Amino acid sequence: MRKPSISLALRLGAGLALIWAGGFALAQIEGSRGAAPIDSSGSFEVSGVAVDVVAGNAEAARLGGWRLAQRKGWAQLSQRLTGRNGSLSDSALDSLVTGIIVENEQIGPKRYIAKLGILFNRARAAQILGVSNSLVRSPPMLVMPIVWSGGVGTTFDAATPWQAAWARFRTGNSSVDYIRPAGSGPDSLLLNAGQQERPGRGWWRTILDQYGADDVLFPEVRLYRQWPGGPVIGAFRAGYGPDNRELTRFTLRVENGDGLPALLDAGVKRMDEAYQAGLRSGMLQPDALLRISPPDPNAVVAPTETIAPVDLEGLFETPTATATTFSIQFDTPSAAAVASSEAALRGIPGVQSAITGSLALGGVSVMRVNYDGSAEGLAAALAARGWDVDQSGTTLRIRRAPAAAPTPVAPPAPAEAAEDE
Repeated sequence: MRKPSISLALRLGAGLALIWAGGFALAQIEGSRGAAPIDSSGSFEVSGVAVDVVAGNAEAARLGGWRLAQRKGWAQLSQRLTGRNGSLSDSALDSLVTGIIVENEQIGPKRYIAKLGILFNRARAAQILGVSNSLVRSPPMLVMPIVWSGGVGTTFDAATPWQAAWARFRTGNSSVDYIRPAGSGPDSLLLNAGQQERPGRGWWRTILDQYGADDVLFPEVRLYRQWPGGPVIGAFRAGYGPDNRELTRFTLRVENGDGLPALLDAGVKRMDEAYQAGLRSGMLQPDALLRISPPDPNAVVAPTETIAPVDLEGLFETPTATATTFSIQFDTPSAAAVASSEAALRGIPGVQSAITGSLALGGVSVMRVNYDGSAEGLAAALAARGWDVDQSGTTLRIRRAPAAAPTPVAPPAPAEAAEDE
């Protein structure tokens, strides 16, 4: 018997008649720097169906094995969704099955041994079984599969087995709405390994808008080879969001390099389970700073009735006509620094309002301050409160003055020896 080295995804086109004629298609399409996703449909999937069939020749044995796998797969799907075993005729199953995935097969002259996966049309199968075919999905998530091997991180710079494993993964039954780039066009430039260390929201908003995503996922694997042709260890880490927060990590191992595709397929499945668990627990939510709702240029504003003006004097504190607006540049290493700096400015006599207009956490933010006085007076008031101030017109750059070194205390003078009486 011969054993194929790779698993093939076989599509059943208009029915098994096409398969009898040998008309199957290889679903994976290799690109110049990656692989296109093979299946994003919502078909019901039953995997790991074992068959062992003996027939008059190899072709008949293989066809008989596929038909047996369809029956066993439908029984397992019915048990999983309804709690009871179900059966259908082969002709009915032919119209329901949308694909057969060969996970492992051995073909002999008159015998066929295989482990197969069966894909069933979701809408038709749900109607027959009397279950709902709806699937609640997450907001769209951009996937950046990063593989580290030999100290080099690669995403779409070249075709990698990790990106190919994500392309093979069928996402139709996952509650996470994955957006999987194929590695073509600008993917290698926009989505390189260094992006996972770049948390700037402005950059990520631009990138995610190109792919129609709301957030980004960083499935990462580091491959360690014990010796050439020997065991391969994969250390997996599931990160998410522009800050690359860690959701989970785990390690898998195979005995030799031939098992690397199976290792990576298992890693993708484990990561998908982790992302789905994070979605259910509320951890996997799009970053609020990445959400942009631009105004609709075609929006029609409905006319409203004219309302008599209401005297709001005294209800709100508004700047007087003599107040001057100043731009205050200040360091904001954290959100707490923003609040404390605004509170410090509002506490200065003559300051009527202090609002941060340009926020840059980890950098320099800009605050708009309405002050009833001159720039020199505001600078003097800030200096009196411990700030270092650099003034340029109505723009002031303030920094916290470094703490003064404590004044050394002179040691006490030695006491004079008492005179002898």
